[in-house]
Amino acid sequence: MSKIKYIVILLICYGLYKGYVAFTNFEIGVSSRVTELEEGSDFEKQGKVIALMMYLGDPPDLNEHLLVKSKSKCLDMKRIAEETSFAYYECAIVDANIRGGKIISINEELKVLE
Repeated sequence: MSKIKYIVILLICYGLYKGYVAFTNFEIGVSSRVTELEEGSDFEKQGKVIALMMYLGDPPDLNEHLLVKSKSKCLDMKRIAEETSFAYYECAIVDANIRGGKIISINEELKVLE
């Protein structure tokens, strides 16, 4: 009788584990789907993002900005851009309005990345 109890307990634990994994994977899938839908729609949101910004003129005036996924990617893009043009480039964490995965406007520059 004790072997049957152990088997039932192991089956219950396995069932709970599989239920937990399915639930967490569902949550991860939903959050990535929401992000995908927000990027594809005309939904505008405000948040802190990393941006590569290009300044032109004297005094330097913000001419263009680009949303970048990571600090390292931004610094690599900045290095390449500075080698191929005469503009001043800066990677920064900014508070910006974002629509469809693109920066619409920059509200405030929070921190310059080096």
